[in-house]
Amino acid sequence: MNLITPWIRSFLPELPVSDRQLAEDLTLRGIAVEGEFPYDAGTRFEMDITTNRVDAMNHYGVAREVAAIYNVALTPLTEALAAPVAEDEPGEGYPVRIEAQDLCGRFTARVIRGVTVKPASGRVAEYFAALGQKPISGPVDVTNFGWLAMGQPTHVFDLDKIEGSIVVRRARPGEVLRLLDGTERTLVADDLVIADEKKALGLAGVMGGWESRVTEETKNILVEAAWFQPATIRASSRRHLLHTDASHRFERGADFEAAPVANALITRLVVEQAGGRVVGPLVDVTVPERAAETAGRAAVALRVNEVQRHLGTTVDGSEISSELVLQYLRALGCALHPTAAGEFSVQLPSWRLDLEREIDLIEEIARVYGYNRFADTLPAFSGQVVELPFAEQQQVMRETLRGLGYSETISSTFASAEDAAVYSVRPAVAMGNPLSEEAGMLRPALTPNMAGALALNLNRGVNTVRLFELGTVFTGSTQTVDEAQSLALGATGAVSASSLYPATDALFFAVKGALETLLAKFAGATRFTAEALPSWIEPGRGAVVYLGEQRVAVFGELSASEVQKRKLRQTCVLAEVDAEALYATPLRRPLAQELSRFQAVERDFSFVFPDSVSWSAMEAAVRGLAIAELVRVEPLEIFRDAKGKAVAVGSYSALVRVVLQSAERTLTEEEIGGWAGKIVSALTALGGVQRA
Repeated sequence: MNLITPWIRSFLPELPVSDRQLAEDLTLRGIAVEGEFPYDAGTRFEMDITTNRVDAMNHYGVAREVAAIYNVALTPLTEALAAPVAEDEPGEGYPVRIEAQDLCGRFTARVIRGVTVKPASGRVAEYFAALGQKPISGPVDVTNFGWLAMGQPTHVFDLDKIEGSIVVRRARPGEVLRLLDGTERTLVADDLVIADEKKALGLAGVMGGWESRVTEETKNILVEAAWFQPATIRASSRRHLLHTDASHRFERGADFEAAPVANALITRLVVEQAGGRVVGPLVDVTVPERAAETAGRAAVALRVNEVQRHLGTTVDGSEISSELVLQYLRALGCALHPTAAGEFSVQLPSWRLDLEREIDLIEEIARVYGYNRFADTLPAFSGQVVELPFAEQQQVMRETLRGLGYSETISSTFASAEDAAVYSVRPAVAMGNPLSEEAGMLRPALTPNMAGALALNLNRGVNTVRLFELGTVFTGSTQTVDEAQSLALGATGAVSASSLYPATDALFFAVKGALETLLAKFAGATRFTAEALPSWIEPGRGAVVYLGEQRVAVFGELSASEVQKRKLRQTCVLAEVDAEALYATPLRRPLAQELSRFQAVERDFSFVFPDSVSWSAMEAAVRGLAIAELVRVEPLEIFRDAKGKAVAVGSYSALVRVVLQSAERTLTEEEIGGWAGKIVSALTALGGVQRA
């Protein structure tokens, strides 16, 4: 947002520094000035103010910060902007009724009659020109002047368009409201509206209505300033895709005490710009429960020794004193009352809803003093670094997967409710204040984010991807959150051709091989089963993995529905591994054996097998002969003939190599021949036919 220095300085008559120095010191205190643009009367600052500092999104709020930094006097708000407005004519005040008391905590109203609407002039026009603010008309420009001055959004209604009392209520489902931008919006029951007895006049905290707007024909005005519940305004703003200056401030938490002050300012300026007379007193309706939650929050205990413990020493070797604590916090609007030596009870200002705890106050002291003015010191440490109990297993997992060509990735700890339901059978934990619908739950599994990572790469032209992620997953409820370690693998794209399986199965078997290689690092036998699979896996295209008797993983091709939803152009295979189970499993320890000094003997056996016979069955049959001298069994060549000439269709030719070796003697031809006969018999028993 843009602010101008003459307006800031108008609240600080004793400010001694230049605009350049002011910009630098504000930036060092977290009120960032990103651009400086001199003009005839001063400098226009282009500001970047963080979302939690809605109190500083105006000229008076920044002036308050400046007063704290330089310890100079700040003109009180009521003197600087909003001196009380006297009645020109007696009256009872305009009737106001708050029906949605959980959504609206305060509403002020005042009547001005006999106005003449014309363009703004004087300092309103002068400041608008310097800020590049578009003028509309005197009364409307005055409301914009108000939030630029003190941060409180306000609104002016054409009084003659209001029928009966002002009613702050929830919208009626299906109620249609035409807004100031000319668009019509269909409201829902969760929207908050400012209405009269017959119709909605505006979408509260977001935008006023078309029918009750101030025009050149307006003669009588109702000035409104209110406080609305932030979450309600944020929801309405998102729902109707409307982001306005008012919603930007209300959804971040406005000052509960600012409404009557802002109403007085706008009333005085409307009379100044458009003439007229104030009729009746200010009507100020408040909801005590909302006041207690904001302006009436409980005091916070602050200990000076805690300030010093957290902040350490300054560059000149001193510590933050009690006097500085009092100076800074009082300048920021806090009321401090001593409770013991070096301890205070701090009443928080109504405009700083981001302050809640002692540590927040300590941070404010450090910020105003200047982080650059503290000495660079490291905290004291005694002892040594202690590895996590599963550090070795985790390192082996990382090294193994990297060696297989997988790159490690880190994804968000959030997931959508839809993904949480699809990828996990356990309940996911909902966020109390989610960033978006896509990040409304703590992730109960790593696979949905892994699917998103594959889609991200494919959409950017990276067609061969191998990724893994080690991270924490969350299940349970908002009362009890269970955390567990998990591992996800994701793969898509080209795989080297093989005669062992069709090309359509290549990616599946590549991921299966990666899992086998990984699990081979841990104690226990690995086996794969085709039991019930989760819904995110395409039926018949996945498997469950066991290590010993414990289920440790599930993997498979992403289902057609998930592929379509994520707009994936090619097959993707995902795996979710129970890392907790692997961390609890001992690693295999390599054992060095003395190499035999005697000659190894190789024998090859050529067989034709039905397609139903797998290599694992052949290997098991040979090893089941319990030949002590058997060193290795391996498939040397696999051959199929699609035309059925050399090998019948439905069968394949396999060349099996067996390596025999003794650690004690040279093998004899009689021994080798006997074992060869047993091997031929075992393979024949599987349905194989030995080739001549």
